[in-house]
Amino acid sequence: MHPAFTFAEASAAPPKYSNPGPLERPMKTTLVITEQCNLDCRLCYGRCKEAKPRPEMSIDQWRSVINDLAASGVMWLYIEGGEPFLKPGFVELLAENTPRMFTMVRTHGTLIDEALATTLKAIDVGVVLVDLWGATAQTHDALTRTPGSHERTLAGMRHLVDAGIDTQALFILNRHNVHELQAWFDLVGSLGTSAAGVLRLYPLGGVKAQWKELALSLEEMTAAIAGIKVPAGLRLMQSWHPRNANCCWQMSAVNAFGDSIGCAYLRDYVNFGNVLEQPFLQTWNHPLGQELRSGHVERSCSSCNSTQGSHGGCRSTAYAFHGRFSAPDPFDLELNDGVDLTTLPR
Repeated sequence: MHPAFTFAEASAAPPKYSNPGPLERPMKTTLVITEQCNLDCRLCYGRCKEAKPRPEMSIDQWRSVINDLAASGVMWLYIEGGEPFLKPGFVELLAENTPRMFTMVRTHGTLIDEALATTLKAIDVGVVLVDLWGATAQTHDALTRTPGSHERTLAGMRHLVDAGIDTQALFILNRHNVHELQAWFDLVGSLGTSAAGVLRLYPLGGVKAQWKELALSLEEMTAAIAGIKVPAGLRLMQSWHPRNANCCWQMSAVNAFGDSIGCAYLRDYVNFGNVLEQPFLQTWNHPLGQELRSGHVERSCSSCNSTQGSHGGCRSTAYAFHGRFSAPDPFDLELNDGVDLTTLPR
């Protein structure tokens, strides 16, 4: 799955954004806590069903890594998978860290029952984000390749909302669910979620092999976003122009095996070193990491820069389509230059 997760909120009059410049340490870190999953999602960016070349980090190893992150000044943890709640000891690890760091957890919600939701509220988890990829079971279950997953995800979301947890819904926009986008907004709005995020499709993991079948053109995606009627009380999150941020300057990420990967959306493209073998901040200061944080790009979108401080948009999609980390992000209207987003270069 998901987040280096940085969304801009849609608003009629977005504030001007001032990038503070290069940081000495990241504010946020994404933890890909496991690549285990009980679903078989077509949209997964991990490789959950593949044989692993090495063991995942244990909870005790994660505990040591998080202690290092806290000592390094990280204030915000965004935790995803796989499915985080499949990791033995994960809830206990959360409980240890919510008093000292803001925590967000991304899940598909199928394992969240009333008791778990009550526990997450008691330990003060900040936000739970739930992947729901269709308004109907037919669409969602086809994308998860798991019958009944839509019903179980909705049940998990209801348990979270009933427990009083800030619950946000996520929708990875693609050719198989775009027709349900408005119905999906109406559904998640009726559940009492606080926000709804429409995510672009990223060229990662198994998605790359399915790109031609899943991907929409920039015009199709832009029209879908523009046509959304957001229900009252629901906040829209999205990462398209003019809300297209380059979050490399503030983010870091560690995968399930301890590799420092800069951002979860860079997982297939960078490795700054392993945090089991060297201190986290040493990996953060890797030369490529410094380059990505510098904001030195070939072209930057003026509209996105005024609202997000963006330096050319997402570095992952820039590299996937152009083979250069300094290239413009083709998902941006001002920077696309005729790139066909339905065809992924080799």
